[in-house]
Amino acid sequence: MNKQIAILAIVAAPLGAQTLSLREAVQTALQKNKALAASAAAAQAARTRVTQAGSNYLPKLNYSESFARSDNPVFVFGTLLTQRRFGMENFAIGPLNNPGAVNNYQSQVSLDQVLYDAGQIKNGVRSAELMHNLSGEESRRAEMDVLAGVVRSYYGALLAAESLKAATEALRSADADLRRADAVRAAGMSTDVDVLSIRVHLAAVKEQQIRRRADLDVARAALNDVLGLPLDTPHELTTPLRAAGLADLELGDYERRASENRPETRQSRLAANLARVQADAAKASFLPQIGVRDMMETDRRTFFTGAGTNWLAAVSLKWNLFNGFGDKARIAEARYGITRAEAETERADSAVRLGVRQAWAGLRAARERIEVANAAMAEAQESLRITQNRYEAGLANVTDLLRNETALLESKTRYLAALHDQRVAATMLELAAGTLSANSEVLN
Repeated sequence: MNKQIAILAIVAAPLGAQTLSLREAVQTALQKNKALAASAAAAQAARTRVTQAGSNYLPKLNYSESFARSDNPVFVFGTLLTQRRFGMENFAIGPLNNPGAVNNYQSQVSLDQVLYDAGQIKNGVRSAELMHNLSGEESRRAEMDVLAGVVRSYYGALLAAESLKAATEALRSADADLRRADAVRAAGMSTDVDVLSIRVHLAAVKEQQIRRRADLDVARAALNDVLGLPLDTPHELTTPLRAAGLADLELGDYERRASENRPETRQSRLAANLARVQADAAKASFLPQIGVRDMMETDRRTFFTGAGTNWLAAVSLKWNLFNGFGDKARIAEARYGITRAEAETERADSAVRLGVRQAWAGLRAARERIEVANAAMAEAQESLRITQNRYEAGLANVTDLLRNETALLESKTRYLAALHDQRVAATMLELAAGTLSANSEVLN
């Protein structure tokens, strides 16, 4: 039996595993997690839209090449003029009414520049910048979610490993109880009932060990998933499962941090600003727009010869006098958008404050549970020691022995769970406050 337990303990540690601390796990996730790669790509795409919007400040230069052939009198008359080939003979009535077909190769270079657009380009650039900032907050939110996921998965794997160790120790203790019961029976101080009862208990502990071994396999795969590694990558986790020593801050401090730093609250404020910019853009549609256009044109009989060159310079003004009330409807829509965004800002602020209170309460409860579970575990250990001695002396029955064995395993399980929950709750409080980062103290 001891040999079997030793083999199980060795198997609990993955073969060929590389050491991995919690901070190293965080750095691995930041480099390899696919969700972060996707959010980073989205942020870069948003940045390019700022450049796209700003490009409207610059002139637009275009080149075009076309070919046309026709015997349409107007086409022929105009083409001969632009090709600089019109002569006196072309005034004859016959050629004017029934001209022969002509070719025209036309090259154009045009330049268009907006001189005044009532702030439309400016609003477009500002909108793109706000969208880029929104995307940046989404990337920050994704990063914090990944960090929180790493902490949960890392300590989840540690908890599974420690729970497996506790089950293995319980199996070892039950095996010792079985030998103790055999000795007591051999001395004539008990019957086969004690031995059978302990064997039943031993089978139950083995069953727990099997379940916890399976839980450990799943926990390791979950950790690799959040790290962005193959699910069967072996690791030896080096950060211990113990209570985090954290500085005490008032609940109000965490709530203020959340209002200032949470991506959700920042995004809601950015969305409100975006709605205001869109309202300005809708109002600007009632104002005139002024632009200038310059163009150089060459018309040729063949692609290389017979060229006639001309140019054009024009200034245009466009003023929206009536557009079927569509512009007024867009302004009204923008105003409703502002009202909605402001309401969403207040709702987001309340939601993040509630999240802080939940995380705060979870952390305080976990701290208290650690103290209670630690004391209970020490008492269970001492009670089991006394009961084992009394059983050997014939002063305690097997029921007392098994009850204390079960109580010790349960108290160890509760203590480990409290440690796990305290570390995770500390991380969740940083996440709720919007201050969780790769340099946070909770990752020590």
